[in-house]
Amino acid sequence: MEVHPLHHYQQDSLDKLLSSIPFYKGVKQRDQWQYDVLMSYSRIIEYRPGEVLLEQGQNDQWLYFLLRGQLAVVVGSGETERKVVNYITPGEVFGDLAVLIDHERTATVVADPHCKSVLVFGTDFQVFGDLADIHKITLATKLEYYRNMVHNLRWKLEVYRMSYPDHSFASNHRKVKLYSGKKDTIDELKSLDEQARALARLLVDWNFEFDRLSITPRENIDYTTLVALGS
Repeated sequence: MEVHPLHHYQQDSLDKLLSSIPFYKGVKQRDQWQYDVLMSYSRIIEYRPGEVLLEQGQNDQWLYFLLRGQLAVVVGSGETERKVVNYITPGEVFGDLAVLIDHERTATVVADPHCKSVLVFGTDFQVFGDLADIHKITLATKLEYYRNMVHNLRWKLEVYRMSYPDHSFASNHRKVKLYSGKKDTIDELKSLDEQARALARLLVDWNFEFDRLSITPRENIDYTTLVALGS
């Protein structure tokens, strides 16, 4: 692992790297000051093939976005029992579940051994402060973040539903109520937060379920083999 402080990058190069992430791209287009605030709480990290980024059971408040390469999401309590349940591709967020519901990491994330390098952008979510506090991070920025987050969570859950249509809670995410009030308000933000937390808890349920299922939504590779491939 190698941490790259953002001041090591030319502004144009940094902006180009982040252009694949809708949230940061949208913030920059709308409010340069907010973009700069987020950058001051962020860093870029490079990982070697097979290196572990996040470990199941850890606690922290960092939110991550994949810039380059591919990541494997692994669940299981023992190294010989761990298996890949999903892959993360550039532009996708990860680490969001633990941040949203103040929960320990529910899965291990590993740099795909078939990628020469993996580049990740991380932001310390503590900069967001309390939900209704809009002094450092504005209402518009929080709304942009939560809209993106709810969209991503619903998409992930829909993928799992299609993989396991007969599972008892496969369609539960569709029961999470959408917001129908006035847009661009604190009320919308509160609703998005409630949706995100409910959807995050459903994803946590899926992660625990994958721990015991004999098949997975993606290629079934055990953890030991995955890390060994990157050695």
